[in-house]
Amino acid sequence: MLRLINTWCGSLSGRLSFTKTLFLITPLAIGLTSASTSYAEQTDQQSYMPASHRDLADGVLLGNLDALDASKKPSENFDLLDWTLTLPTDLNKDKKADIIYEKPLSGGFELKPLFYTAEDGGMVFACPNVGAKTSKNTKYARTELREMLRRGNASIKTQGITENNWVFSAAHGSVKRKAGAIEGSLEATLAVNRVSTTGDEKKVGRVIIGQIHATDDEPIRLYYRKLPNNSKGVVYFAHEINDGDDQWVNFIGTRSHTLADPEDGISLNEKFSYKITVENNILFVTLIRQGKPNITKSFDMTDSGYHKNNQYMYFKAGVYNQNNSGNPKDYVQATFYHLDNQH
Repeated sequence: MLRLINTWCGSLSGRLSFTKTLFLITPLAIGLTSASTSYAEQTDQQSYMPASHRDLADGVLLGNLDALDASKKPSENFDLLDWTLTLPTDLNKDKKADIIYEKPLSGGFELKPLFYTAEDGGMVFACPNVGAKTSKNTKYARTELREMLRRGNASIKTQGITENNWVFSAAHGSVKRKAGAIEGSLEATLAVNRVSTTGDEKKVGRVIIGQIHATDDEPIRLYYRKLPNNSKGVVYFAHEINDGDDQWVNFIGTRSHTLADPEDGISLNEKFSYKITVENNILFVTLIRQGKPNITKSFDMTDSGYHKNNQYMYFKAGVYNQNNSGNPKDYVQATFYHLDNQH
């Protein structure tokens, strides 16, 4: 595995050194859906949109992109003390993906061509189709940040109901007292630079760019996908019912592997922002594109099972390659220009 990763890194180093059902929320109202709500009821509902989403200016990307400095390392442009980084490498040969913990990550870590500062100051994440994985049960490789609320305090356990993770507001009081936070938001501005182009047609072109991970399942996996013959990509997300099935929600286009070129899709290298929030057990997701109306969708997670006493959450961001087939040198890449977790 190490040999394969090294081959991929060497072959690409020159090229990589550059640079529940929902419906649309209007600016005035939000359509709220849960697994137990009929479509007729959904279309009649008006629900609260939190100010953190309602106050987002239409078509204005999040963050101060002008403040980024291409001469600095990622941790000098971004606060990375409350993140760890998972890489698709296995340098210590323990048959698991390597993890860079908070202090070394925030102390200037970089590793071209997987994680480094781009020529425009953005933070680059790249991951091949074939690489080391986090566990035997994981199908795909990633170059991805994992939220760590403990901010380098190694005396706090990483997993479980601890000060390192957050919980839903509907959790029991004793659980909330042990957690590091109650609910929260993740903001990002990024451009997807490349997606996979080889392999299984049902997997090609897919990458996860943001997540909430729970104890075992994912309340949200936010995807970008561009098919090889299309000029633009689509955005959608999955909400996984705890110990249950995925519910799929489209922002632009659909996740179909036969989708025609989406007229209003997002091109490679086009910057866009997203904001993910959990508030009062409701998932809110807003997609922002320059000069276009914002799109917000919601999901009522009351019946999804994440309020249970054994459930804890953390955000993730980067590239989680959703294609484990094709040419081993094939890869995905995204550049982040803003990243902020809020609790």
